[in-house]
Amino acid sequence: MNVCCVILNYNDWRTTWNLAKRIHDYRTIGHIVLVDNASTDDSCERLSELQDDKVTVLCSEKNGGYGAGNNLGVRYSIEKLGAEQVLIANPDVTFSEPCVRQMARILEERPGVGVISAVMEDAVYGGRMNGWRLHGFAGELLNMGPVSRRLLGRFLTYPKSYFRGRKAVYVDAVHGSMLMVNGKAFCDCGGYDEGIFLYQEEAVLGQRMRGSGYRTVLLLNQRYRHEHSVSIGKTYDTLIARQKLRNQSTLYYMKHYLSIHAWQEVLARLWFGGILLEDYGAALFGKLYEKGRENEL
Repeated sequence: MNVCCVILNYNDWRTTWNLAKRIHDYRTIGHIVLVDNASTDDSCERLSELQDDKVTVLCSEKNGGYGAGNNLGVRYSIEKLGAEQVLIANPDVTFSEPCVRQMARILEERPGVGVISAVMEDAVYGGRMNGWRLHGFAGELLNMGPVSRRLLGRFLTYPKSYFRGRKAVYVDAVHGSMLMVNGKAFCDCGGYDEGIFLYQEEAVLGQRMRGSGYRTVLLLNQRYRHEHSVSIGKTYDTLIARQKLRNQSTLYYMKHYLSIHAWQEVLARLWFGGILLEDYGAALFGKLYEKGRENEL
C-alpha cells in the first residue's frame, strides 16, 4: 500500500505541527504532505522546518478554501509521490495507525469504494456515527435548520438499526475532518469543488463519487477524535460568521448539485435568513445572560 497523508493548514501551524509529529512514524503512511493555504502568519516557514525524507511542505500562493487546498495536496500525492490512497486529515484530529491500515486495506481490496472513514468522536458532541444521507432540496433545508433538524432528525438520518451489529456500512457521505480516498476515484470524480470555500465539501464529494460510480464506506469498528472546529474557530470566531459562510456554500451546492429552480432559491434564502435570526437571538441571549451573571457577582 502506498498511502500519503495530506494535512491542510491555515494560520494554525502548531496544531498541524503536532499532528504531523504524532503520525510521522506510522509505518502505514509513506509520506506526509503539509499544505499551507496562504496563511497570513509565519505558518509556511514554521512548517518547513519539519521537511525531511517523509514530509513535504507545499505553500499555496492563495487561499482558495478547503477544497482547493486539499486538491493541491492530494494531486501532488498522486502525481508526484505515486500514492494509491490518500488520507485527508484536519489538523485537529487524532487517529491510530490500525485505523489508517484498515481503511487503506479496504480501499485496496475494493476498487469500487472511493471514500472511507471511521466513527468520529467529537470533543463537543461526543460519539457520532459520522455517516449520513444526501438529501434533495426539502431535506437539505430541514437538515440546515437547528429546530427542524432536532424535530425531524430521525427522518433525515439512517436509523440506528442500520448500524447495529455491523463492522462497516455504505453511506452517502462522511465527515471531512478525516477520511481516506482512492487516488484513482478522486481523479475520476474531479476531487473537491473549488467553487466552495468552506462547508458542504462532504456532500459535494459524496455526489461526485456517486456520479462516477464509486461508493462511500463508514467503518464502525474504528474511531478517531475530532477537536471540534479548533482550526476553523480561529479564523471564523463567531457563530454568525460561520453560519453566513455555511448558508453561502449550501446555496452553491443546491444550485450546482441539486439543480434548484429560481423559486426554490428564493425560498432557500428566506429559510437561511430565519436561521440567522435564530443565531442572532441566541447570541444576544448569551450576552444578556453573561451580563446578568457579572452583575450578580
